[in-house]
Amino acid sequence: MANIRDIRRRIRSARNIQQITRAMKFVSAARLRKAQERVIAARPYARRMTEVLESLAARVPEHSHPLLARRGDETIELVVITADRGLCGAYNTNIIRQALEFLNAHSGRKVELNILGKRARDFFRRRPYAVRHEAVGVLQQPTFADAAAIARDLIEEFTSGRKDQVWLVYNEFKSVVSQQVVVEPLLPIPRIESADEAGRLEYIYDEAPERIFSRLLPRHVEAQVYRAMLEAAASEQGARMAAMEAATNNAAEMIEGLTLYANKVRQAGITNELIEVVSGASR
Repeated sequence: MANIRDIRRRIRSARNIQQITRAMKFVSAARLRKAQERVIAARPYARRMTEVLESLAARVPEHSHPLLARRGDETIELVVITADRGLCGAYNTNIIRQALEFLNAHSGRKVELNILGKRARDFFRRRPYAVRHEAVGVLQQPTFADAAAIARDLIEEFTSGRKDQVWLVYNEFKSVVSQQVVVEPLLPIPRIESADEAGRLEYIYDEAPERIFSRLLPRHVEAQVYRAMLEAAASEQGARMAAMEAATNNAAEMIEGLTLYANKVRQAGITNELIEVVSGASR
């Protein structure tokens, strides 16, 4: 039977861990609220951008912009967005797993990685994959300036002909307990359908629709990269909050079990001492 001092030491350790995980849960909850607000604030911009592009697509007879050109899939760039830190459950693992599945599915093509996040960087550095670009620290507080710089780099890779396709893999935020890994195409821009006449808003343009359409497409790519970064940041905090809550509950269960065990050990010790006293008195 374990020594009562060892059990009490384990209880103290569990309580210390519980305090840390509880504090991390509260920090993640505060960061999650801010991240959610940024995601919600960005959605109207993306929605209105799509509406304007749909309206313009109905006025532009042929989509001949370089960002719409479809050339095949011989050279691909995969943008992998993970967290910089761990302690967020299977968040990073799920994204990396999807990235590996994508790489395996396109093993006959030339695929280069563009990595955002320390966890993916550390993982792929130890493996024989081609990494063209990596960035750490941009997901702590994603900014549109960072997203625009990343998007411009991707646009240059695509329009120069060095890449036939650009894809994103990231975690889309659904709720605190639900995040979904998404693998979606970024370039060429997926086909923009013209808005239905019944539901289309009528915009009045000062310039030719073709010129506005051409200028808006790069902004659309920037908005998509920014949206993915915001979704990833919110998903990370949600996953970390859930993981720390589970760890806090597990620590509470461990403390309860160890306390019961300590009581049994203490009672057994008292019983043995009583038996020794009674045995000694009867001699």
